[in-house]
Amino acid sequence: MKVFCGTANRPLGQEVADGLTLALGQVTIRRFEDGEIYARFEESVRGEDVFVIQPTCSPVNENLVELLVMVDALRRASAGRITAVMPYYGYARQDKKHAPREPITGRLVADLLQSAGVHRILALDLDADQIEGFFNIPVDHLRALPLFTEYLQEKALPPAVVVAPDDGAVKVAYRLAERLRLPLSVVFQRRLGPDAKQTVQVVGEVEGRIPILIDRIISTGGTLASALDALIAHGARPEAYVCATHAVLAGPVAKALDRDDVQEFAFTNSIPIPPELRTDRMRILSAAPLLARAIRNIHLNESVSTLFT
Repeated sequence: MKVFCGTANRPLGQEVADGLTLALGQVTIRRFEDGEIYARFEESVRGEDVFVIQPTCSPVNENLVELLVMVDALRRASAGRITAVMPYYGYARQDKKHAPREPITGRLVADLLQSAGVHRILALDLDADQIEGFFNIPVDHLRALPLFTEYLQEKALPPAVVVAPDDGAVKVAYRLAERLRLPLSVVFQRRLGPDAKQTVQVVGEVEGRIPILIDRIISTGGTLASALDALIAHGARPEAYVCATHAVLAGPVAKALDRDDVQEFAFTNSIPIPPELRTDRMRILSAAPLLARAIRNIHLNESVSTLFT
């Protein structure tokens, strides 16, 4: 077994390799003067079970093409099996047509990965579960829920409520509420644009409780801000905890991260967070141990689902 890492999140790749007690494989990646990407593996991979760690986060297109180039090089070097370890799957939010004449780019990315030579996908909290069906190869879909469960249990919070900030987060919020044995609330919102929503209704009892909001992605923070405003208006305590697997943190998100009614933000390290966006109220939970155990189980042909159920 050999583990390599692209340039998208080197610290996570190193942490995963350390968890496997393996040296991170050597690969040279550089850009030509015109921006084209070059990759060369500095050790033999012939017949090896190879894992390539590369979240396709911002810059999404650069990191995606880098992954494709690495996979192509591995295939041409006769690697035995190639698993793309994608802690964050870019374009996952384009999983269906919302209007006529739109692409389904999440499926296009799946086709590109398979055409390049990927034999298996290891992903963490895909934005839409149906993306698993975009592939004709095995997909192991890990969940970060155990990380957030442990984090929140350590807090020993007084009366709280788990909140889905929109209807797309209901399933993950329900699972967290079950694990923590807390009530569930849902904030229903109407989409006004790509990153803008309007709150329609808050379902569930939130008055006097600390809201725990959970979602898979925080991008601009618009959904989060609307949900928090609605919860506070319905009597929730202004001491919220916000959990999200993927800290995309784009555009005007700094305003959402600076809210006084949030005690702490908990993210995984699936995506590197720029120093200028880090705050004292931000907790980073490492997904490396979970990814390392999954890689080991895949290599040994053992169950992966036992890691998060």
